[in-house]
Amino acid sequence: MSNRKFKVQSLKFKVGKRTIYCLLLTAYCLLAVGCRYDMQDQPRYKYYKKSDFFADGRASRDLPEGTVARGNLRENKDFYTGKIDNPNANAPVQTTIDATGNTLVSSFPNDIAKIPVPVTKELIDRGQERYNIYCIVCHGPVGGGDGMVVRRGYPKPPTYHDDRLRNAPDGHYFDVMTNGWGKMNSYAHQVSVADRWAIVAYIRTLQISQNPNGNAAMMTNGQTNTANTNTTAAPNANTSTNANSQGGAR
Repeated sequence: MSNRKFKVQSLKFKVGKRTIYCLLLTAYCLLAVGCRYDMQDQPRYKYYKKSDFFADGRASRDLPEGTVARGNLRENKDFYTGKIDNPNANAPVQTTIDATGNTLVSSFPNDIAKIPVPVTKELIDRGQERYNIYCIVCHGPVGGGDGMVVRRGYPKPPTYHDDRLRNAPDGHYFDVMTNGWGKMNSYAHQVSVADRWAIVAYIRTLQISQNPNGNAAMMTNGQTNTANTNTTAAPNANTSTNANSQGGAR
């Protein structure tokens, strides 16, 4: 009699345990389905869709004034603009027209004088790589304005090796790459800010290579390093790259 009673109680326990498991599983499924339904089917607007809620009828909203994306504050104005800290908006930029019809800048009132990053061999090597991708087709292997597209009829850009551009501040080259000038469009979307400065450093190297009897000063962290370009002297680590058919300098 006692054995039968024990078996009945064991059976009731098993049935009760299974019932609890089923109820818990059902509750979990309902909860999961409920969250999924709310997440994927909640009311929302799609980009560029019309909205009756806003007065201008646009679902897409403008960012609040002064909004800056994380990591894009760009406090270093020299680095990101190539301009002096307090530029004179009314300062006149003098221009001239050369024999081929190019409009040439002959004054640089708001451009910073020197590259705002340390000039190293690595920076110049990077500049050479970017120059050979984006600039060489017009400006040529050594910056003479005789690139392949020019040889095939495109207007010739000014050479880097006249006194006007040899004496131009570093910020001028950065500004032209950023905003474009004359027949040259902006390269801001193709070339990053850091790579633009690297190209500036390489352009200076090309100028030194084509003016071996002169000197060129490059500023690194507030100190001016003068690279002696005498062909008998040992190459300076800040200004030399491997010479090759793409316009490297010794």
